[in-house]
Amino acid sequence: MVSVSLCMIVKNEEDVLERCLESVSGLVDEIIVVDTGSTDNTKEAAARFTDRIFDFPWQDDFAAARNEAFSHATMDYCMWLDADDVLLEADQAAFLALKETLDPSVSVVMAPYHTGFDENGQVTFSYYRERLIKNRSGMRWAGAVHEAISPVGKIFYADFAVTHRKTRPSDPDRNLRIYQAQIAAGKELEPRHQFYYGRELYYHQQWKEALEVFEQFLSEGKGWVENKIDACCHCSYCWEKLGQPEAALAALFRTFAYDRPRAEVCCEVGRWFFQQERYSQAAYWYALALTCSRDDRRGGFVSPDCYGYLPCIQLCVCYSRLGDQKRAEEFNELAASCKPDSPAVIQNRSYFQTQKEQTC
Repeated sequence: MVSVSLCMIVKNEEDVLERCLESVSGLVDEIIVVDTGSTDNTKEAAARFTDRIFDFPWQDDFAAARNEAFSHATMDYCMWLDADDVLLEADQAAFLALKETLDPSVSVVMAPYHTGFDENGQVTFSYYRERLIKNRSGMRWAGAVHEAISPVGKIFYADFAVTHRKTRPSDPDRNLRIYQAQIAAGKELEPRHQFYYGRELYYHQQWKEALEVFEQFLSEGKGWVENKIDACCHCSYCWEKLGQPEAALAALFRTFAYDRPRAEVCCEVGRWFFQQERYSQAAYWYALALTCSRDDRRGGFVSPDCYGYLPCIQLCVCYSRLGDQKRAEEFNELAASCKPDSPAVIQNRSYFQTQKEQTC
């Protein structure tokens, strides 16, 4: 069985840290907590689980802090979590099974990161992250924000997932502030960070500035294909906010130059036509979304609803607007097979029942 050091960086996390550590304390062989300047009881909460607590001055650099945490690890693998992450019960069992069976020649274990959820707790947004890294392998974190490790060697895709459970908003301006400070200091952003800088500008409703950054990222052609596709989608969102719907649609079509259609993009194209009340064309794109195969291991951001529930519920509405109530009802039931308790499904059933009663 391989051994695992949990390596965390924390600051003012007293409200969530104990929840996180309780979910993993029986799974890992060592817990390392690097505190970057807490003024609450974070370190006291950590001390209930480990005595390996270290101070590290915050430098506006997440990679530096994570590398510091990894430097204290003594086990076979380093695992990282944020304080508002947890391993659910099923994932705890899968994690233990992984420890018992993992080939020690594996350099990096990739695992799903669940970060978005609907009202019933079902995952709506997920992506793979490097979660366990072979200790003393030379791999290091890079990036002051949106930090990552570039995997090398043998990579294994695990079944256990990490669930991100935020209880409060973080500093919404921190990442943009760090990027802009780097640019002001003359630092040229690498392609991956150009992409994330554009996203930060988008989140801050700086639509024109975000477009400029995304266009530069795409024109240089050096980015990862999944980031290129996502950048096109964000260009579409920016054009939509700027009142340029035709440009928004063109940006979505641009994604097809990089790879086969993603269900997420097909649903966005469907939404565009739906908003234009062009229901036949919208139905075409939602139907196409249902033919797209889901491949989480490609590494991009995945919206599971786009591979079933969302196109079905939208096809229900499209066909209803087109006057084909039979097909509309069929798609509503297909949506129900994905989410039986969906308020939209229940409302649609009531609508169809009322329609039938009125025609009797």
